[in-house]
Amino acid sequence: MQQSTPYLSFRGITMTFPGVKALSDISFDCYPGQIHALMGENGAGKSTLLKILSGNYIPTAGHLQIGGQQMAFANTMEALNAGVAIIYQELHLIPEMTVAENIYLGQLPHRGGIVNRSLLNYEARLQLEHLGLDIDPETPLKYLSIGQWQMVEIAKALARNAKIIAFDEPTSSLSAREIDNLFRVIRELREEGRVIIYVSHRMEEIFALSDAITVFKDGRYVCTFDDMPSVSHDALVQAMVGRNLGDIYGWKPRPYGEERLRLEEVKAPGVRTPVSLSVRSGEIVGLFGLVGAGRSELMKGLFGGTADNRRSGVYRWPARLHSQTGPGHPGRDDAVPGGS
Repeated sequence: MQQSTPYLSFRGITMTFPGVKALSDISFDCYPGQIHALMGENGAGKSTLLKILSGNYIPTAGHLQIGGQQMAFANTMEALNAGVAIIYQELHLIPEMTVAENIYLGQLPHRGGIVNRSLLNYEARLQLEHLGLDIDPETPLKYLSIGQWQMVEIAKALARNAKIIAFDEPTSSLSAREIDNLFRVIRELREEGRVIIYVSHRMEEIFALSDAITVFKDGRYVCTFDDMPSVSHDALVQAMVGRNLGDIYGWKPRPYGEERLRLEEVKAPGVRTPVSLSVRSGEIVGLFGLVGAGRSELMKGLFGGTADNRRSGVYRWPARLHSQTGPGHPGRDDAVPGGS
């Protein structure tokens, strides 16, 4: 449950690089038992602020307050010792080491100068159970999924008794089930009274998780929304870009030209369901899906990336767009028989 006294405060944080002011006089508070989202366009300063919080950067001006004490981290180890953990998009783990070794990396228990394996695995199992995970701590990390890697990273933060845990775009490579599990864990960490900072560009995640949202624009603090039921999508976007989105990206009807490409029941290795689509001149068609869904495999088959990547279906192109650069050589009416 959120408390009334802030545990983490940013006070006048300014970060200047040669010729660039990345952050300018940033001040806001984060509370125990709160999920506090940071939002802003690319380059707004969110990642820079996390690097200051983690001890990667020393601010040009300003300071942090943690638990009422003024802090100035000279390096990441000082931040870790102060109870700050950052879960980055690219996880800082070692695939060849076991789950337990990764969780307690840098603080392995010893007995007589030798790693105490039984104590190591016991303590790691407690951290995993704390997160509701059924993972053998003796398993090499390389055999786990990306979602499980992320849970190991969180367990690593808990092993250091982190009171402040920041997540930087944590769902970018996760499946829907893994995202649900991550959200469950984050909510449990909030209930334990930890400060959670969450950075994401995905609006639906922000509204599903957050108790407060702080918005940055061009390295400056814009505002903090702390009454989430009253916050609208449009109000949040307007705070991020500085004006009504309709004024910037107003919808304008435009006619499309002739059809330039048609796929009819096209299949390729890695594409389980036959694909049919049409693309017209002046039209942008997006292919959406998680990693491994078959988007890249379809494109390789379409443009002749590998000889094996077109199996069956019909491709129709205008003759002048016919590409002969790849092994597939799709033509104007190119029927490809099915095969094994």
